Amino acid sequence: MKKVLCSIGLLVCLCNVADAQDIHFSQFYESAILRNPALTGIFSEDYKAGVQYRNQWSSIGKPFKTAQVTGEFRLPVGKEGNDYLTLGFLGFSDKAGQINFKTTAFYPSINYNKSLEGNHNSYLSVGFTGGFVQRSFDLSKMTFDNQYQNGTVVASAGAGENLPNPKLNHWDLGAGVSFNSSFGNDNKNSYYIGFSGYHFTQPKESFYDQGSEINLAARWGLNAGLNLTFDDAWSAQLHGNYMLQGAYQEIIVGGLVRWSKFNNQNRRDFAFSPGLFYRVNDAIVPTVKLEYKGQVFAMSYDVNISTLQTVSNLRGGFELSFFTTGFFGSGYNDRHMCPRF
Repeated sequence: MKKVLCSIGLLVCLCNVADAQDIHFSQFYESAILRNPALTGIFSEDYKAGVQYRNQWSSIGKPFKTAQVTGEFRLPVGKEGNDYLTLGFLGFSDKAGQINFKTTAFYPSINYNKSLEGNHNSYLSVGFTGGFVQRSFDLSKMTFDNQYQNGTVVASAGAGENLPNPKLNHWDLGAGVSFNSSFGNDNKNSYYIGFSGYHFTQPKESFYDQGSEINLAARWGLNAGLNLTFDDAWSAQLHGNYMLQGAYQEIIVGGLVRWSKFNNQNRRDFAFSPGLFYRVNDAIVPTVKLEYKGQVFAMSYDVNISTLQTVSNLRGGFELSFFTTGFFGSGYNDRHMCPRF
């Protein structure tokens, strides 16, 4: 049984190397701090704050539930106001499986957006994040072979094993760089590219205090996005993300087409954005997004197309997000130049 428990611990850590324990969202472009801290503050307003919720695999067992809250705040640096400092925070809770394997974490972040030139609104950004992570599971919800007696489970028989500490804590560290700029008539089109790394400290990921040194592998990421404006009403946003962690990788690409209605001050009052994303060899993700005066609501659903579809019947998981954006003080007219997407 001890070998079984060690195997379970190893499997848990291998899942972390893949894409289960390192939480992920299909609406990945809304979670900048865990994607690349150098992508925080790449928007037109002064602040952005919101929540995301994901419920996955409810069709084949106890669902994986993930929730997070995040905020980003841009502050101008110097009298010219062309450079910006972005401060951010992210907290999340993830619970998975019958034994309530739970991960909670808090990540503050800082990003410096350095203006390179004004003609194309070009910025180079360098960001850092350092977080505290806690993982735990519920021993009372586990069953062992020692408890199976005469075809029934006898809980009072106990595990019959020396069980590990059901809780571990560690610190984490991540960093990234990004570049964003614009092009076209009146610079209405914009793009960004970025590179990030996480788990530089390669923290220990074992519930056993001794004899089982399993470390979390570093995770590397490439990020890109393109915003194309066709006319006063129509535009499109394209996003792509690549993650590599140990022997595992994840690729997701796609985009949204946006129809907008503007007010007399040329500010967007309302927008409707349908879209589609593809996570390679895993899922197709239809998405819809609504915007109203700085309030943004989005919903997506993972249609599973992996080898698991035999039991999932194409059902992966749904995801909801809500964000609010806005300006400090008198608003956009005070900002003649800013990093944006």
